[in-house]
Amino acid sequence: MFPSNLLVAILGPHLKSINYALLFLGCILFHTMGTWSLPLIDRDEPRFAEASREMIERSDYIVPYFNNQFRFDKPPLAYWAQIASYKIFGENDFAARFPSTVAAAFVALSIFAWGSRIGGNRVGFWAAIIFTLSLQTFLHAKGAVADMWLVLFVTIAHWAGYELIWGTQQTPNAHWKWWLVFYISLAFGFLAKGPIAWTPLLTIGSIKLFARDPQLARRFRFVRGIVLMLAIVSLWGIPALVRTHGEFFTVGIGRHVIARSFGVMEGHGANSLGVYLLLLPFYFVTVFLSFFPWSIKLPSLVRRIWRTRDRIDNYLIAGAAIIFIIFSLVKTKLPHYTLPAFPLIALLLARHCIQNEKLWRWCALATVCVYLAIALIAPPLVTQSFPAYALFEKTRDALRPEMEFGAVDFEEPSLVWYFRSRVKGFLTPLHKKDAPDFMNKAGPRFVILPTSLISKVLPNQSSDWKTFSAAGFNVASPHLTLRLSQWPWLEAKHVDLTLVLKSE
Repeated sequence: MFPSNLLVAILGPHLKSINYALLFLGCILFHTMGTWSLPLIDRDEPRFAEASREMIERSDYIVPYFNNQFRFDKPPLAYWAQIASYKIFGENDFAARFPSTVAAAFVALSIFAWGSRIGGNRVGFWAAIIFTLSLQTFLHAKGAVADMWLVLFVTIAHWAGYELIWGTQQTPNAHWKWWLVFYISLAFGFLAKGPIAWTPLLTIGSIKLFARDPQLARRFRFVRGIVLMLAIVSLWGIPALVRTHGEFFTVGIGRHVIARSFGVMEGHGANSLGVYLLLLPFYFVTVFLSFFPWSIKLPSLVRRIWRTRDRIDNYLIAGAAIIFIIFSLVKTKLPHYTLPAFPLIALLLARHCIQNEKLWRWCALATVCVYLAIALIAPPLVTQSFPAYALFEKTRDALRPEMEFGAVDFEEPSLVWYFRSRVKGFLTPLHKKDAPDFMNKAGPRFVILPTSLISKVLPNQSSDWKTFSAAGFNVASPHLTLRLSQWPWLEAKHVDLTLVLKSE
């Protein structure tokens, strides 16, 4: 048998690179499972996917559009990543989701590297595994949304902040490297999801407040660093503001940041002071589901760090606590908002709670098996439960690029994403009274509406019109009231749709 010590001696210089490569590829394979067979969920996934497609169609990579209308909800980094994915895999559900998988894999690598710095390879490895196998990570690493890119750059910024504060025996070149990484990460985090990416600055501020280190401000050079960060953001931001006459700021920041903080967006939050106060501990409760299965160790972790903790623990706690406190105060609430804190919590757990490593290995293996079973078995079973996708699959062979299409009382983003893969025009929202005139215009066209409205809206259909029907559950209904779960796929409303098509 080949001696293990000889193998280590031969591969020693390359083992770290091999470990990183195996972790990265393992995360990619794990997170991609099932993403090719599950239709895009909720509103956000098809909005991101379609906005990226429209960027390609317009050759405009500055201002995103959805269904030929400005989309100011998010900055462009996630769209750019999806565009790159489309160039490789084509414009499909898998390609729309693949960038989040890549971002999640890079988060795992960052945690592994940072954890190895503060506690050795064992801490780094388990922190990466804990993050990767957390329920929210499992879900959002498969989502066509911007969250994983935010998590990536917030994690790298926190890591760089740690190195600037406590990195041992740094050369001037190493110091400047981490300084650049810190502020560039903040800039790219903003380009992923806006100002929330700047929470590492608050973490550093809290450390400065309590540590009373006079050298801290000198290490971070805040003024020139913030200038660098804003300069990077402005390379996209200034053209976007000029071309939208300032609307990208007033809507993107005014509505989607400020209004989200002080009001409720799409029913996700509290409309009254009493409910708002009741929901203040929302994230401290939902973390036990979001961080499952590792959340069962959180009470033990709290007891341990309450009794004894060091400056590294204080830094990780500060970073996680700031994220939880900010989103606890924000009125709009969804469980995944605190996802950027999960790498920090994973590092804390790996530092303090991995005593019986064999038990943790069995727990990780069981979690992998359960998640893979869900990812591979569930999508084929539920695919036809998505009405827009099911209707598209039934009609795709009858669709032609020159067709116009409209919808009555059902204008979910998934209609735009799926039907525009065959039809080059844009979805026209219609009132009930306008649908007959729309269908009687010259040229091929179709309209989608709830089946219950067919006899009222289109009572006199032509004999050469075709009808197709599909039923399922709409997980993006805007009329649903607040639910404590706030998990979108649990907020489902049954719908029955019919597509009426005129081929000539």
